[in-house]
Amino acid sequence: MSGEPTDEELEELRKKKMEQLQERQQGGEGEAREAQRQQAEAQKKALLRKTLTDGARQRLNSVKMSKPEFAEQVEQQVVALARSGRVQGKIDEDQMKSLLQELQPDKQDFNIKRR
Repeated sequence: MSGEPTDEELEELRKKKMEQLQERQQGGEGEAREAQRQQAEAQKKALLRKTLTDGARQRLNSVKMSKPEFAEQVEQQVVALARSGRVQGKIDEDQMKSLLQELQPDKQDFNIKRR
């Protein structure tokens, strides 16, 4: 035994080093994606704050508490309208109500008849 690592030990060390490098690289990509997502979220919130009146924002927050997925869809729609320039002024509470009704999926009514 001369104290030098064997080929098997060297191969094992190479594998560990490659795994560490890959983990570090993936961690960096995840952080970049997270930072990008946070920036997009901040831009969306700023645009909503600029586009919606206080009453409309409160109504949207109420919807967000009970139906978060639906509220996200409404927010995306408002952002799209604002970016396309189809919003004149601010969206007030009445306009928000009509927008919510338009985007809400049709409810199914069940009629139960007893004999």
